[in-house]
Amino acid sequence: MSAQPGPRIRLAGGLLLWYGVLGGAVAWAVHLLAAWSLDELACAAGSQHISGVPLWQALGIAVVVPAVATAGALLVAALVWWRTARAQAAGDADRATSRSRLLAVVGVWANLLFLAIIVLGGVAVLVFPPCQG
Repeated sequence: MSAQPGPRIRLAGGLLLWYGVLGGAVAWAVHLLAAWSLDELACAAGSQHISGVPLWQALGIAVVVPAVATAGALLVAALVWWRTARAQAAGDADRATSRSRLLAVVGVWANLLFLAIIVLGGVAVLVFPPCQG
C-alpha cells in the first residue's frame, strides 16, 4: 500500500514534467532571439565586440546556455519516461501515468530536435563570419 504524494510534491513533479516537455522549445526561442540580436547589434555598430566582450564569445554563451537547458529538459523527459515504464511494467499504471508517459515521449523527441537545432546554429556561428552581407 503506497501513500499518495502531497500537493507540493505533485506540483513539483508536474512542473518538472512540463520542463521536460517544453524546456527545449523555450531554450531554442531564447537562443534564436539572443544570438540573432547580438549579431545584429554588433554589426549595426560596426564592431566585433559587445560591451567589451568579443562577439564570438557572446554568441557562444547564447548557444551553450540554451543547449545545456535543453539537455537538462531531455534528461528530465527521459527520467519520466523510464519511471512510467517501470510503473506500467509493475501493473501500477493508471490514466495519469499513461498521460505522463506520452508527454515524456513527446518531450524526449522534441528536445532531441531542439538540441540538434541549437547545436547546428552554433556550428553556423563558428563557420560563417558575422556582419557579411
